[in-house]
Amino acid sequence: MAHSCAKARLLLSGLSACAAAAVQAAVTPAATAPLPALTQPSHQLPITVDAASSEVDYRTNTVEFTQVVISQGAMRVQADHAHASGLNFANSRWTFEGHVRIDAEPRGSLRADQAVVEFRDNRIARATANGKPAEFEQPRTDSGQMARGHADEIVYDVNEGTVRLTDNAWLSDGTNEISGPLLVYNIRAQHVQAATQSGTDQRVHIVIQPQGAPAATPGKTHDEPGKTPPPPPKP
Repeated sequence: MAHSCAKARLLLSGLSACAAAAVQAAVTPAATAPLPALTQPSHQLPITVDAASSEVDYRTNTVEFTQVVISQGAMRVQADHAHASGLNFANSRWTFEGHVRIDAEPRGSLRADQAVVEFRDNRIARATANGKPAEFEQPRTDSGQMARGHADEIVYDVNEGTVRLTDNAWLSDGTNEISGPLLVYNIRAQHVQAATQSGTDQRVHIVIQPQGAPAATPGKTHDEPGKTPPPPPKP
């Protein structure tokens, strides 16, 4: 038996390590008291599911949503469609499709065509985002510039606080840029590691801009080695 409803709003108890990390990093000592919701233990924060429509199949224990937004604390996942094996966040996999956006670590976000979010023991263990390309961005605390990256696949590991970019991976700190087959960016420490597979001709490519140069454009370098700039136009 299936049940449909408009603007479904379901409050579920559960724990999101991603939301807990985001709340902990976002709250700093201040003269004013923090909001009560941010001082609650993470396991007491409800998970809220809002959708334009929902369908629950009790025979197969599956749920489907359209225009869905799932949030807990500072974490937010939204997409055109979502489906999962039941509303159990203890051990489940949610698949999001169409204009997927994941807001996780403070001010960081992922955008993709599709994403699979895995819950383990009432915690978000990881989110795997795919797109052409999937995109990541986060403002840097040290410089105020925007760190941006894109790849065919981005895996966000909640416990480690890292995003792993593979296949056509590119990352910029707002000025310089790096590209290669595999890039791992630590969201909390704000540093990147690049790797290649042994036995292949793959290389890591780094472009360092002089001070005062314009910010890097995603996936493009300002000057390509070996190319002579075109001559100035004739008067």
